[in-house]
Amino acid sequence: TTRSDLGSLSQAEAAGAPILATIRSSADAEQEPCWFTTAPAAAIPKVLARAGLAISDVDFFEINEAFSVVSVANNQLLGLDPTRVNVRGGAVSIGHPIGASGARIVVTLLSVLREKGGKIGVAGICNGGGGASAIVIEAE
Repeated sequence: TTRSDLGSLSQAEAAGAPILATIRSSADAEQEPCWFTTAPAAAIPKVLARAGLAISDVDFFEINEAFSVVSVANNQLLGLDPTRVNVRGGAVSIGHPIGASGARIVVTLLSVLREKGGKIGVAGICNGGGGASAIVIEAE
C-alpha cells in the first residue's frame, strides 16, 4: 500500500493542526480524447488496486462533473451505487471552479466522510484531453 501525506505529520503537530485524512494512493489513466468523460472509470480501478481495495471497500465517491453525464456514465461503467456518489450534488449544482475542481471534490469528500461516519473515499476527475486522475483517502 502506498501512503503519502499532503503535509507531514511533524508539520501538522508543530502547527497544532488536526490530521484529517491520509492519501492511500493516487493514479492516472488515459484514453482517446473523445472519451474523456469516462476516463475516471479507468483511473478509479487503478487507484483502488494500488491501495489494495475494492469498490465495495469505499464508503463514498466524488466524481467531478465537467458535464452532467460524467457521473452517470462512470457510475454505470463501475457499477457504483449512486447513493454513495456525489452525495451533496456534483459540480453542475455545487460549482466547477476553474483550477480548483480537484480541491473542491477532495474537500467535499472529506466533509462527507466525516459527516456520515465513512472511512475510505475515492475522488476522480477527468481532464479534457482524455486523461483522468483518482485518489484514495482514508479519514482519520
